[in-house]
This record gives sequence, structure tokens and C-alpha cells, in this order.
Amino acid sequence: MKKEVRQAAIERIINQFPISKQEQLMHKLKEAGINATQATISRDIREMNIIKQQDGDKWRYMVYKNDNPNELAHLYELIEDSVTSAEQIQFINIVHTIPSYANNLAAVIDDLKLDSISGTVAGHDTVVIFSANNNYAESVNKMFMDHLNIEL
Repeated sequence: MKKEVRQAAIERIINQFPISKQEQLMHKLKEAGINATQATISRDIREMNIIKQQDGDKWRYMVYKNDNPNELAHLYELIEDSVTSAEQIQFINIVHTIPSYANNLAAVIDDLKLDSISGTVAGHDTVVIFSANNNYAESVNKMFMDHLNIEL
């Protein structure tokens, strides 16, 4: 099975069904006549920028696509719409979002591959952003503070 065909099927299944576990996805793929191991599905999920996002009261996989040609503008818009606070602690920034937006924010940040950001960890409403040093972390914090909507 070609990777492109399998990944197209994964995207179709995730868009049609509320899939929250890799085992469910593997079962739906098998129903569609596609056999794939859990390791293969896990790699596909990473390659396809599939994230878990809350949908109502449940979590499900969703394909993260950035249709905005200006990715940095998309990040600024997301900060304005979803970030409630940002605090720098040495080389780390702790960013709080409205519930269920942290994963999406982290995915956008990761996709940008900014020099000032080494990596992110996201929870339900918090993103921890790691920088290589305090100066980078300070510039990241300034970016958040410049685009924060204080009315949230």
C-alpha cells in the first residue's frame, strides 16, 4: 500500500468519524481494506500534522492545516483569539489559553520553526514553550504580550 493512498484514507476517515484512538483508526482503515501497523499509523499521524482537539465534550483527531499563506500572521491571530496570559520564567514561557486551544497553538508554533523556540509541550489550556536561553525566551514573551488580547 502506497503511503499517499494510506494517508489520504486516514484524512478521509478522521474527517468523517470522531476518531480518538489509534486503534479506532486502525480498525476503520482495515474496514476500508487497508492494513497498517500501529507504528505506521503513529508515523502517519506525525507526518500529517494530526492533533487531538476537543470537539464538544470529547477529544478527537483532527488534521491541522494552515491555509493562511502568512503563517506568522496566523500565529498572531491565534494569540489574540485564544491566549489569556503569558509569563516568562528564565528560558521558559508559560502560556495560558482558553480551554481546548493549547494543542492548536503549540502545533502552529512548532510548524513555524522559529529560531527563538526550541520546543513546546501542550496540555488542555497551557503551552510550555522552551527557548535555548533567556534572551530568546524574552523575545518570545514580548511577541505574546504584543499580540495578547487583554479583553479575553
